[in-house]
Amino acid sequence: MSKDASDSIDLATLPDNPALLKQLLVERESLIARIREEAAAQIEQLQAERQVAIDAAVKAAVMAILRRYYGPRSETFDPRQLLLFGQLLEQLPVGEASIAAESGEALATRRIKNRHNHGRQALPEGLERIEIEHDLDEKACPACGHERSRIGAEVSEQLEYFPASFKVLKHIRHKYACAKCDHDGYSPNIEAAAKPPQPIPGGLPGPSLLAYVVTSKLGDHLPLYRLENIFARQKVDIARSTMCAWMRAAGELVAPLVELLSTRVRQSRVVHTDDTIVPIQSPGQKQCRKGRIWCYLGDEANPYTVYDYTPDRSRDGPARWLSGYSGYLQADAYGGYDGIYHAQGVTEVACWAHARRKFYDAQDSDGKRAAEMLALVGELYAIEREAKEAGEAARLALRQERSLPVLAKIKDWLDSEGEVVLPRSPMAAAIGYAKNQWAALCVYVTQGFLNIDNNASERALKRVAIGRKNWLFAGHDAAAANQARLWSLIASAERHAIDPQRYLTSVLAKLPLLRLEQVSGDRAASAVGIRNADELTQFLPDVWAREDATEPLAPEA
Repeated sequence: MSKDASDSIDLATLPDNPALLKQLLVERESLIARIREEAAAQIEQLQAERQVAIDAAVKAAVMAILRRYYGPRSETFDPRQLLLFGQLLEQLPVGEASIAAESGEALATRRIKNRHNHGRQALPEGLERIEIEHDLDEKACPACGHERSRIGAEVSEQLEYFPASFKVLKHIRHKYACAKCDHDGYSPNIEAAAKPPQPIPGGLPGPSLLAYVVTSKLGDHLPLYRLENIFARQKVDIARSTMCAWMRAAGELVAPLVELLSTRVRQSRVVHTDDTIVPIQSPGQKQCRKGRIWCYLGDEANPYTVYDYTPDRSRDGPARWLSGYSGYLQADAYGGYDGIYHAQGVTEVACWAHARRKFYDAQDSDGKRAAEMLALVGELYAIEREAKEAGEAARLALRQERSLPVLAKIKDWLDSEGEVVLPRSPMAAAIGYAKNQWAALCVYVTQGFLNIDNNASERALKRVAIGRKNWLFAGHDAAAANQARLWSLIASAERHAIDPQRYLTSVLAKLPLLRLEQVSGDRAASAVGIRNADELTQFLPDVWAREDATEPLAPEA
C-alpha cells in the first residue's frame, strides 16, 4: 500500500478484530486494483482513438497530395453523398425534389447523347474554297450508246491543311539624284525613299513572323527549340537564341501599351488578382530560383488582363502595382495584401472557391461534416447561377434575400462544429480558414458587381502553369518580365475573342509608326512620350476589334 493510501485511512474507523481488519485491507486492495485497471483501459482507449485520428489526418494529407498531382481537377459534389450519413434515408427511394431541397442544387444526371445525330458541323464560310471537278471518263449510255446529258452535280466538302509558308519581302528603296546639280559641279542631292519603321530596326523578322513566334511560345506553349525544328523542316534556320532576342525586342516595344492596359485595369471597381511560380534560371546554380507572375483582371468597364513579374513573392510586388488603386480587391488569403487593405482603403473580397476547396480536401477524414458544408456552399452557388444573367440591381436584391440566410446558417455551423472537431485535423483547418476570412467572404453580397469567387484569376494563370511544363523556365528576370507583358496582350485579346496572332501582327506593325520614346516618370499614358493618348488607345483590344479587325495584314503581291 502506498504512503498516500495509508495516510488517507481514518484509524478511528478501523475494527479491533484482526480478521475483520485483514478482510477490510484485502477489499481495499482489490478496489484499488480495479480502479487502476479501469484507468489503464481508458488510457489505452484514448491512445487508440488518438492514433486513429492521427492516421486519419495523415491519410487525408496523403490523399490530398495524390489528388493534387494525379487526381481529377474537378471538385464536383454529388448531393446524393448525403445519403451516406443517414440524412435522407427515410425518404428512399430518392426523388429529385428531395435532393434539390437538401443540397440547394438540382440533381445532376447523365445526359444520353443522340446516337443517331452524326451530322457534321458546317465549315466556316470564310475559308477559301478550291473547286475540284470530277467528270465521267465514259459518258456514253451503257444501254443504247447515246451520249448522256449532265443533269446536276453532287457537292461535298473536305477539309484540307496547307502548311504555313515563309515569304521574303524585298524592300526596294529607290534612290534619286539631281543630274543638273551633278553636271554643274554641285552636290547631286542624293536621297533614297524612306522605309517604314519596323518592330526591330534592321532586324530580320517582319511583324507577322514576330507575332507568330510570340504566340507559338506564350499562347500555344511551344518551346523555341521545337519552333526551331519546325522552321528547319522548311529549310529556314533560325536559332532559338535569335528568337529569344526577338521576343525581348517585342516585349520592350509593347511596354507602353501594356502600361496603358494597367492604368485602365486600376480604374476598375473591382480587381481580381492571383500569382503563381515561374522558374528563373540561375547561372552557376543546379536549381532554378522561384520568380512570380501576378495577374490582374479588370472589370466589365475595363476588360483587360495584365500580368506582372516580380523576382519573389514579397508584398512589394502587388503594393507597387496597385499603388493608387481604391476599390475592391478579390484575392486569396495571402498576407502580402494586408498592407494594401489597411493603407489604401481597399476592400478585401475573399474567395468562396478557396474556402470550399479546404472542406473538399477534408472529406477523406471527416466525410459527414464535409458533405454538410459542401451542400451549404452549393446553395450559395445555386443562387449565383440563378442570378448570373440578371443585372447588378437584381443580383444584389437576390443575394440580400436568399444568400444572407444561407450565410447565417453557415456561420452557425462553423461556430458549433468548430468546438467539437479535433484541433489539428483537416476539418479544423478548413473551419479555421473560413472563420478567419468570414468578413471578407461575406463582402460579395453587398454589391451586385462582385463575384462569389476568384476563379477568373486562377483561370488566367493556367497559361503560365501549362507553359512552364513545356519551356520549363525563363532565362532571367528581364525575359520573365517581357513574357508577362506579351501575355498581357495575348490574354486581353482572347478575352475579346480576338485571334491573338492577328492582333499582335497589327500591333507590332503599327506601333513603331508612333515613334514612342519611353521615359521615366508617372505611369500615365502622357508620361511615356506619346504625342496623343488616342494614338495608343487605338491598340486596346476592344477598340482594335471595332476599327482594325477587318484590315488585311498580308502585303499584296
